[in-house]
Amino acid sequence: MILSRFDRESEHPRKLEPGRGAGTESGIDFFYEAGTILVREEHFEHVRRILEQLHLLPSGDREPVSQPVIAGIRLIRLNPELNPQLGTLETLKLLREGGEVTINRPADQTGDADTPAESAGSEEGERPPGTVPQTVLVTGLGPGVGTPNHLVSITGGRGNGAGCPATEPEPMPGGSAPYPGYTADRSAGEGVKIVVVDTGFDATAPDRSDWLTGVTGDSDDGIVGTTLEFYAGHGTFIAGVIRSVAPLAEVCVRKGFGPEGTVVESDLVAKLDEIIEKDDPDIISMSAGTYCHDATGLPTFGVFNERRLSHHKGVAFVVAAGNYADRKAFWPAAAPYTVSVGALNTYWHGRAGFSDFGGWVDVYAPGQDLVNAFPVGNYTYREPPHVGPGRPPRQEVFHGMARWSGTSFSTPLVAGLIAARMSRTGENGRDAAAALIAEARQAAQPGVGAVLLPE
Repeated sequence: MILSRFDRESEHPRKLEPGRGAGTESGIDFFYEAGTILVREEHFEHVRRILEQLHLLPSGDREPVSQPVIAGIRLIRLNPELNPQLGTLETLKLLREGGEVTINRPADQTGDADTPAESAGSEEGERPPGTVPQTVLVTGLGPGVGTPNHLVSITGGRGNGAGCPATEPEPMPGGSAPYPGYTADRSAGEGVKIVVVDTGFDATAPDRSDWLTGVTGDSDDGIVGTTLEFYAGHGTFIAGVIRSVAPLAEVCVRKGFGPEGTVVESDLVAKLDEIIEKDDPDIISMSAGTYCHDATGLPTFGVFNERRLSHHKGVAFVVAAGNYADRKAFWPAAAPYTVSVGALNTYWHGRAGFSDFGGWVDVYAPGQDLVNAFPVGNYTYREPPHVGPGRPPRQEVFHGMARWSGTSFSTPLVAGLIAARMSRTGENGRDAAAALIAEARQAAQPGVGAVLLPE
């Protein structure tokens, strides 16, 4: 679904390719935008010179070679027309490790017509017309010099490349109470602003679920009349979870992901940069991420932290740990500047079977079988156990409430608890998060780790 529909409305559609990280022998760890790489500003000129030497940059009247993403990061567009053997990941490996490589260059120099046609791994007919082979020695620039433009998914995961919550939503009767239920502290979250970066918000939801009154944000494009697309209502459900534990928090749901729950890394970090500048949040809640090309993770987010987030004192960045029952680092949750959240099971004792885990997860909170606000409309299931051989896809009608599972939903619960503590103690977001995690470690569950529960 992602591959067939990604960026389909764009004037210049982008192509996605699957990738595997170090240590993965089969399956798909991530998707990335083919033909683009991301580099830090300080490496840009050096990288550009190497790419020019390899004849991998656009020329003439083609689109610009590079464009800024945020201060400190540039996106470079590659042109593999002459050297299709150098794909995005192969080019990144060459930039990182260096080595000798045979390329095709334009036959525009004296004597080129007499140059032997063979090149390493190529036959005469395989080279683009009008080119000749040339051997180039590249000096590697080391780890982290460049990365793919990863596709970031709503709590996406590893093994099949699909960005999925732990389950698809199940309908609950209209008027059902949220679970976890309302906090007894009806002033919790007062004076605290939380920005949710997600699919947007269903503006009609407060008419059915009064705890959402006052929530603002961008519209959810996955709600198409009476049809609910995949991931429709994800941001609305998250806003409801926050308001259940922090009823007076100011909540704004920004649209950072498309109806398929995906966005390329460069677009997402630019959106976060805009949110910091224009929305002035105390807490950012984001239930999304990806596994990565290598251990450097998502350098764009590192630069975002260095150049923007760290300069806004006290802003807590709360991020989902992912839903693939894996200890491998999931980004940006694995970064040291985030509060990474795993999920507890239905009984709040023990890790949910789907939750990612490991030393990089800061805290666990309830994330299985939560109940909260959801759009009204018809939903067609796409995943087992609702679909299978020999039977049509199951369809359900939703009436404004749903039951759903995933670290997507333990994440806003923690964001709401941080907001509740901020309003109670006067701490800023980072200090409140650190204090809550310290308390959670004191009450850690054996075999799980630090745990936060609704009050």
